[in-house]
Amino acid sequence: MRVVLTQLPLSVPVCIAAILVALFFPGTLGNPLFQIFLLSQALLLAACFAVPWHRLPFPSFLVIPLLDMVSITFGREGGQEALTGLSVLVVLPVIWLCASGLYPRIAVTLCFFGPLGVVWGPLFIRGSVTPQDLSRPLLYPILMLGIGISVSVVTMSMVRQQKSLEDKDEALNAAFEASSHHERLLNTVMEALPLGVVAVDGGGNDILMNHRQRSTHRLATPQGITNPNESQLLVFEEDRTTSVPRERRPVRRAVLGEQFTDQLIWIGTGPAQRAFTTSARPMLDDERNFVGSVVVFSDVTDLVNALAAKDDFVASVSHEFRTPLTSILGYLDLVLDDTAKLDPVARGQLKVVRRNAERLLTLVSDLLAVRSGHVIIQPHAVDFAELVRGRVGSAAPRAAQAGVRFSLDIPETLQAHVDSSRISQVLDNLISNAIKYSPDGGDVEVAAWQEDGEVVCRVSDTGMGMTEEEQDQVFAKFFRAGSVHNSTIPGAGLGLPISKAIVEAHGGTITLRSAPGQGTAFTVRVPA
Repeated sequence: MRVVLTQLPLSVPVCIAAILVALFFPGTLGNPLFQIFLLSQALLLAACFAVPWHRLPFPSFLVIPLLDMVSITFGREGGQEALTGLSVLVVLPVIWLCASGLYPRIAVTLCFFGPLGVVWGPLFIRGSVTPQDLSRPLLYPILMLGIGISVSVVTMSMVRQQKSLEDKDEALNAAFEASSHHERLLNTVMEALPLGVVAVDGGGNDILMNHRQRSTHRLATPQGITNPNESQLLVFEEDRTTSVPRERRPVRRAVLGEQFTDQLIWIGTGPAQRAFTTSARPMLDDERNFVGSVVVFSDVTDLVNALAAKDDFVASVSHEFRTPLTSILGYLDLVLDDTAKLDPVARGQLKVVRRNAERLLTLVSDLLAVRSGHVIIQPHAVDFAELVRGRVGSAAPRAAQAGVRFSLDIPETLQAHVDSSRISQVLDNLISNAIKYSPDGGDVEVAAWQEDGEVVCRVSDTGMGMTEEEQDQVFAKFFRAGSVHNSTIPGAGLGLPISKAIVEAHGGTITLRSAPGQGTAFTVRVPA
């Protein structure tokens, strides 16, 4: 059909020429050359319809414009007495040849020699070949050559553009297929995760959410509200009853660009309430601008319940230990008070028993304090510098035995409003740890000063130090660094959690800085 449509622009003018000749120049119809012209054009059009061009080699259809030029030669010679300008029809096969884009150099060459044959052929047939006769129609093939070159240039440009578009289309299809594959892979991974995952844009709108997170969202949705906002969701603090403020809710924090890990919340109410730890990481564009965030919800209800059961068990056992230990210590004091009946050896042995019983009672008290999570303090005016000097003095014998050298950097007086017994407990824990975790001796520095309305105390050592992973867990109950698990260094992993609870009860903070093999520094800050 493309061959037929390309031939029709020539067939239509030929039909019009035949009609004009029949009406106004009937004698020309009797000219054999003109008859060959009309018959050949009819046969060529019929061939365009009849020949199965799609089954032949692709360039085979170019024989049609070549035969058209031969046919026009007969038409020009046989009809020039009736109609002038029949030779102009050769421009159509010229355009066909050059517009095909096939064999462009050969096509351009034929654009000149084809029309040249149309005007020179009859001259050679008649035998009238003079320089004047040959030069007179020479402008005609040159004009056809110009038209052919122009058409060829335009066609090649269009071919290159088409090729470029096809390449871009192919690349676009490949990119689309790769994007679709990545999207399918992402969706599969998201749905397979045992975590709730939600991605939000910079405006807080959900752009991606897996099925587990949709279930979590339904759990947080209050009854009677089909599309709640963030502040209406049932999200509670660790006590399971206090609603989390809007600005501290995980998704809100993520939208504000915060990065956090393991924020514990409770979602829902009643028996269906579940515990989740949430973490968020921001998404940045190529210019490092915030464009959204990904928030992960991990269901830790079973773990939280197991930890609570463990704490209850420890508290119950500790409470049961306290009464007999108190009784043992009481009777030991009575026995030791009776100096007349005890020889020195027995007295020394009983003191060892009392010392270990007191240590066990202290451990029981620590367990109960950690379990309750509440530390009662009674602040009063204290000379913090004197308090530090007293605790360092008490620890001096143990430091000397361990080969640890103390250094103090404190002012003469440093007034503070704290619970002296509780802060002494914190100082004892920090100084004791500094000595214990310097098994090969070393230096321990205790410094204190006032800064921005706070009293600051730093206890630093040059001992074993801790890794970053150990530092993240150092305030967890019962945690002990891996380097001391198999050592003879005593401890239950409760001193630092208790110290943290005491400092926070004062409205302060406790932080650390450590590196393996370089020592550790704990810094306590409490309001002055």
